Formats: sequence, structure tokens, C-alpha cells
Amino acid sequence: MALPDKFIIFLGRTCSGHNHDYIMLKQELPPAMDGFADINVRVDLGYLGIQTDYTGDRIDIPTKKPRKSTKNPTPPWSDEHKAANTALSQVRIFIEHAIGGMKRYNILVHVFRNRKAGFEDAAIGICAGLWNFALSYSGTTLVSPTA
Repeated sequence: MALPDKFIIFLGRTCSGHNHDYIMLKQELPPAMDGFADINVRVDLGYLGIQTDYTGDRIDIPTKKPRKSTKNPTPPWSDEHKAANTALSQVRIFIEHAIGGMKRYNILVHVFRNRKAGFEDAAIGICAGLWNFALSYSGTTLVSPTA
């Protein structure tokens, strides 16, 4: 979770290998728990089904573009759908920028070969802290005490 100024406020648990985002969400926050009742949730298409499994009237997910087929070579894809998806992506882009900012630290980009239990969570936490620290000093110049 990140704020509009790309400041990271929450990190989930890390998982090794290829795991689907929505399956990990269901494991961390089962649909029986009413976790999204009071907050705005904006997700990408990796979370298809979130609106049916979880309660909450402020869950925003983009509209999936219909696929072309031989029976339907020009599926209906209206300008309203495109505009809604564009508006949602303009709100969500700061989260992608925050993730990209954390990935400037190479430990998150390359294959992680450490076997120490829990170290990957510590590594991503440190990178998020460094990213937040860098954000707190962006745009400001530090003045040396001798100047």
C-alpha cells in the first residue's frame, strides 16, 4: 500500500516462487473477514473475482477487454470502458511508481539466494524504508554546517 506521494505505508509478506496475487490475498485476508468495508480498494486485473468474494462498495477493478474470436471479430469495447480504465490507472499509477522505486535496490531485482529464514521480508522492508527515506529528502537540498 502506498500514498499518492509514493510513500510506502504497508508491505505484505513475501512469498517465494510464482504466486498469484489474488490467491495470496485470500490466504492473508479470508473473504469471511470483512476487511474492505471502510476503505477504497483499487486493484488491477490480477484480482478478478474480488467484488464477488469480498464485501465493500468501494472496490474498483478495471473492465476486462473482450477477446476477439471467429464468431465475434469485433467485440464491443466502448469509449466509456476505456475512459473508466484510464481514470482508474491514473489513480493507481503511484503504487507502480513506488514499487519501481524500491526496485532501484538490486537485492529486489536479482535472484535472491539467501537461505536465512525471514531475511527476504527484512530485505524488502529495508528497501522500502530506504525508498521512503529518499522520498523525504527529494526536492530538498542539504546544507552543510560549515556553509
